[in-house]
Amino acid sequence: MNSFRVKPLDDILATAEKNSLKRQLGAFQLTMLGIGAIIGTGIFVLTAEAAQKAGPGMMISFVIAGAVCALAALAYAELAAMVPVSGSAYTYTYAVMGEVLAWMVGWALILEYAVSAGAVAVGWSGYFNGLLQSIGWGLPEFLRSGPYGGGAFNLVAFGISLLITGLLVVGTTESASVNAVLVLIKVAALTVFIAVAVPAAKTANFTPFLPTGWGSPLSGSGLGVLGAAASIFFAYVGFDAVSTAAEETRDPNRNIPIGLIGSLLVCTVFYLLVGYGAVGADGAQPLIVNGRALQPGSPEMAAACQGVHNLVCSKEALSFVLKDLGFPSLGNMVALAASIALPSVILMMIYGQTRIFFTMSRDGLLPRRLAKVHKRFHTPHVITLITGVAVAFFSALFPVGLLADVSNSGTLFAFAMVSLGVLVLRYTQPERKRPFRIPNALVWPVCVGAVLGCIVLFFSLSAFTKYFFLAWAAAGLVIYVLYGMRNSDLGRSAQRNR
Repeated sequence: MNSFRVKPLDDILATAEKNSLKRQLGAFQLTMLGIGAIIGTGIFVLTAEAAQKAGPGMMISFVIAGAVCALAALAYAELAAMVPVSGSAYTYTYAVMGEVLAWMVGWALILEYAVSAGAVAVGWSGYFNGLLQSIGWGLPEFLRSGPYGGGAFNLVAFGISLLITGLLVVGTTESASVNAVLVLIKVAALTVFIAVAVPAAKTANFTPFLPTGWGSPLSGSGLGVLGAAASIFFAYVGFDAVSTAAEETRDPNRNIPIGLIGSLLVCTVFYLLVGYGAVGADGAQPLIVNGRALQPGSPEMAAACQGVHNLVCSKEALSFVLKDLGFPSLGNMVALAASIALPSVILMMIYGQTRIFFTMSRDGLLPRRLAKVHKRFHTPHVITLITGVAVAFFSALFPVGLLADVSNSGTLFAFAMVSLGVLVLRYTQPERKRPFRIPNALVWPVCVGAVLGCIVLFFSLSAFTKYFFLAWAAAGLVIYVLYGMRNSDLGRSAQRNR
């Protein structure tokens, strides 16, 4: 049986038309959804981790990660405008490079969406549990974290995941409206931080600028500018979630590119200003023991941070800087804003995951009953409930740890496949209408640059993360062979024609 069979673009569009979702999102809502998915745990939490990996050099890391995402965003915009249906990188790969690769991309996207949702829920629970303690309503220790964090069950992370799942079942329009409010809160918090921290920046805090060097993609340490870029990449992940809403978008040929590129540009500007303010105002030198920078999240790092007042040891980096500058009230306000607004990231991650599962089940690679659409709410309620409950238990039982890097590994694979897909379609279907088109003179530099950038960042991740991704991919391949290969639309068609 041919596992590299391709599902033609015309068939994909026809299938979506028969079992479609309601088109109700405009360019502004898409841009806000993109910003809501992007601005989150990455900038509010991972700034300290990036500082430990690269020191002030993390400014370059922001640029590198943003540049790779910008190139990938152009590829996403071209394909999303051509194929305005749910499924994101999975659908595009199916149409260009075949079923088995499409399944592997869909399987990898679980790391980007579901793992990210769980990671953000756990990160958010830290802020919210701290807020509850400050007002005397703190939960018992065993309900504040999962087994790996010294507790038994992270009740707050579990609860927020279920709440957001219920919101997504009710309807996309309602979810997008709530998300828009949360986005404004996050943007306001970052604006306050920039307004206070950037003017307070001191040149001395940028020296030495590269205390851990550039780092090597082959070292497996995950340190240096490239290692920080591989981690900071998590701060940009989410813009592609806009493409998963293509089937629910009015005039997708116009609005999808606006949502993708617009949200990425807005967030990049904010990140550079926030990074400059954090480094310049408070300093960002890593903790180094015996000539070696400690690995963020390691037991050695935790021990070294005991009693140390340093940005790299903080779990609330932006609030930490503001308090150091003598603005404790503003620091608490930023922490409160993060507590209120970070759930918008969880919303977009669960939203993106459900739309990918919806499309995969509609194609037969997953059980078809998962693609059932609610008659009243017009949402794929079955797969939304299953995904949301899974994320809730995941966030309740597991720590943040290396989840950001694990999520990045799947995302980088998907981005590379989309960029390759654009090049392949330029030669196999040059006549197809492209409402958004990368200029011919730039298509090779853009797509090849995106692929090479993804490869460099992938190999700049820690050795554990790379091995985990390979194991995850192998497990996905087994599931495809046992179920998807025979039950997909194309697989059943091939069996009937034998």
